[in-house]
Amino acid sequence: MDVKCLIFGIEIPNSDWEKTPPSVKELVEKMGQRLKQSEKELADKEAQKQELIEKINRTSNNSSSPPSADPLSAEKRVRREKSGKKRGGQRGHKGHSRFLSDPSECEEILNHHPETCSCCGEKLSGEDANPYRHQIVEIPPIKPIVIEHRLHQLMCDNCGAFTCARLPEDVNPSGYGMRVVALVAVLSGVYRHSQRMVQSAMSDVFGIPMSLGTVSKLRLEVSSALENVVESAKIYVQNSRVVGADETRFIQGNVDGCNQKNTQAWLWIMVTPLVAFFEITLSRCTQTVKNLLGENFSGILNSDRYASYNWVDLEQRQLCWAHLKREFVKISERTGVSKQIGEALLKLEEELFKLWYQVRDGTLSRCEFQLNVQLIRDSIKFCLLEAANYEVGYKEKTPFAKTVRTCRQILKVEPALWLFVDVEGVEPTNNAAERAIRPAVIWRRTSFGSQTKAGSTFVSRILTVVTSLKFQRRNILEFLTEAVGAQRDGTPAPSLLRDLLEVQ
Repeated sequence: MDVKCLIFGIEIPNSDWEKTPPSVKELVEKMGQRLKQSEKELADKEAQKQELIEKINRTSNNSSSPPSADPLSAEKRVRREKSGKKRGGQRGHKGHSRFLSDPSECEEILNHHPETCSCCGEKLSGEDANPYRHQIVEIPPIKPIVIEHRLHQLMCDNCGAFTCARLPEDVNPSGYGMRVVALVAVLSGVYRHSQRMVQSAMSDVFGIPMSLGTVSKLRLEVSSALENVVESAKIYVQNSRVVGADETRFIQGNVDGCNQKNTQAWLWIMVTPLVAFFEITLSRCTQTVKNLLGENFSGILNSDRYASYNWVDLEQRQLCWAHLKREFVKISERTGVSKQIGEALLKLEEELFKLWYQVRDGTLSRCEFQLNVQLIRDSIKFCLLEAANYEVGYKEKTPFAKTVRTCRQILKVEPALWLFVDVEGVEPTNNAAERAIRPAVIWRRTSFGSQTKAGSTFVSRILTVVTSLKFQRRNILEFLTEAVGAQRDGTPAPSLLRDLLEVQ
């Protein structure tokens, strides 16, 4: 029986191939090599095309990019269906009226009485025991209080030497009071103003002109006053039971020579229910996270899958499901097997969170939740294994190869997806850290980061204090004023952890 060989997909008997002249054989072999090379180039081009399509279609739904970066053509986030009701308060809704100040706090109280009856015109007299109260709130003209210190220089009648008086010890040589310094910090840290905008606000609103250099000096004074306050917050976070972590890009210039390589800076946040700690570093490596959390960190870390967090044991980690959902969306937007796997994972994720919302609302017990989640967990693991078991080339860049690698990476940390199921107080998402870091991102965009290491230190310290005080519903201006006064007097700074350690 004549054995056939395959040439360009065509079966040719060996006897005919052996009779083929050597020159033709050589040409055929070269054409075969060229064909294989062309097929490889075509596959590479197709992979590049799919990669570019993914980049073009990247939105906040399938990546970590913010919604503000979405193109106009991007599909909007899924919103709740319209209820058909009119806007505003609905029937039976408990209304909220304007807050009225206590009469003792009013500058003046004016009583108005009707003179005649609106029905018959008879004259009226008497007092209403419960009159309708209407208050007008006004801000008096803002005029800074200026206290002038005159230092006289006198000549000695004995030796003729001149001696000048000195400022009292309780008078700060900067020329600005504690509340002015604190206000500069509030305008920067709470309202995210640039130094030039702070300068304008202090002049236009408060009638206090100051140079840009003065604004910078006053911000640095606040930064110095908050050093111990922020260090205490860092220690508190490191010893907390559950900590959420996130990071975002930041810009730090090289005006002071501390960033000669123009390295990309990173703004980190470590957040707990009542205290948030920020820090700006020139590194995003594992050692940076260890320095932030402490190498002996024994709490639970809620974060995304970034590799620098991997030194924390999986038993102490809860991975963010919001990030996972974006990965599932990205997979579902691909074609073929990737689409099927991605859609299956998204459906399971939706079922999981329906149950979680019931637990959060108190309509489903923790025990019932744990039983129902087990089936969902097994199904998700099965989908991930199905994709991970496919063979792909080490350097293959096709969309399907990316799906396979993503599923393999998730499987490595799969136990860290489910800590919130068994441990109360652990959330399935890292939304707390993302919400807390959002004002810092907006500030970065409007002020273009900092130009010195000292400027970055001010940003991280003021964000730590402002965010923590907002969590605790404490007055920010009063706290900063007290902190600046404590530094000037050489007394201990106010505590950011007021009564927190005792409560824990």
